[in-house]
Amino acid sequence: MVNDYLEATEVPLLPAREPVPARLRLTKPDTPHAVDFGRNIHCVLGLTFDALSLDEAVAQVHHAAHTGTPCFVSTPNVNFLIAAQTDAPFRASVLHSDLSVADGMPIVWIARLLGVPIRERVAGADLFDRLRVDARQPLGVYFFGGPDGVAESASRQLNVTPGGLRGVGGESPGAGTVADLCKPESLARINASGAQLLAVALGAKKGQAWIELNRASLSVPVISHLGAVVNFVEGRLARAPVWARRLGVEWCWRILGERTLWRRYWNDGRSLAALAFTRLVSTLWLMRVVMPLRRYGAPGDVSIADSATHFRLTVKGAWRSDSALPLRLALTRAADSDKAVEITFEPGSSIDLGVVGLLLLLEEFCSQRTIQVSIAPGDAAMRRLLGLCDLRSLAPPMLVAQ
Repeated sequence: MVNDYLEATEVPLLPAREPVPARLRLTKPDTPHAVDFGRNIHCVLGLTFDALSLDEAVAQVHHAAHTGTPCFVSTPNVNFLIAAQTDAPFRASVLHSDLSVADGMPIVWIARLLGVPIRERVAGADLFDRLRVDARQPLGVYFFGGPDGVAESASRQLNVTPGGLRGVGGESPGAGTVADLCKPESLARINASGAQLLAVALGAKKGQAWIELNRASLSVPVISHLGAVVNFVEGRLARAPVWARRLGVEWCWRILGERTLWRRYWNDGRSLAALAFTRLVSTLWLMRVVMPLRRYGAPGDVSIADSATHFRLTVKGAWRSDSALPLRLALTRAADSDKAVEITFEPGSSIDLGVVGLLLLLEEFCSQRTIQVSIAPGDAAMRRLLGLCDLRSLAPPMLVAQ
């Protein structure tokens, strides 16, 4: 049972509705990528987002950079959200990241509608700028990507004015497939630079794929695809005014500077409107009308059955991610078991989108290790919610009734 496990791990239970302070990261040497069930992570239309402020994101990056802790930072915006609906590897790259911040006001607005506690946009460029002005603990930056010569120029420009970031190198690998850009000599130059932050600029899909393919070969602790940042630093492009960013119309400014972007923003806008009608409305109905009616029932409880081949969790009651430490610990044990995982929710159970985010972490982590996962929703409402959130390991309906 979970209570026995809590006593063995000496982790105190938290009062209800308080954030989880403990980090529950798995750090087994043979783990492809560590998974941290202590994150304040939530699901928004099938993607995971960490609910944290810009200051908290900066602190997390600094900690990872100075301790050498691997940290893949994804910065999903509307373009990410739309692309992830049809591109499974691209979506997986966000789910595999160690930090996923909401880079786009539409993401923040949708999160607020869904009751997800994301209150602030954390753009990749804002994260970079904040790191740049904090000169207390300077970080070495290597730029990889962008037009010919821009990465090298950005590295030099970064050193014109002393600050929190210093350029330690840059290169523009040119065009080609992801495999074409994975040259051993490039990886060797990046590692030899001593950089603590690798800023990739290859286009969102290609950049995320390049990072996924090369994470294990890179010694740089913090890696992120930061897109236009290399152009901002080099001076080729100017960022939108602060007022435009706050109003969520930075895309207008970007189009003025890069006319070819209009088609992408137009297509993303149309796709987002369609997504709102097909998935957002249904998710809102479930979270605000159906699921809240059950949240006032018995507190959540989870039991564990650990056999030679399977790790089974039975979950019942109401679960909020900010008071779900027993469930977080149980998921940590499940991921660490190296066995097939089966999670069964009893009828009438309810969860918020933070718990859905934890289930997505488990699902993707096990997928990397080819471990089977089966999640059996307790009833049709939960099945519908998990389906809308793109959980792909749902047990067939006939198994739920058994």
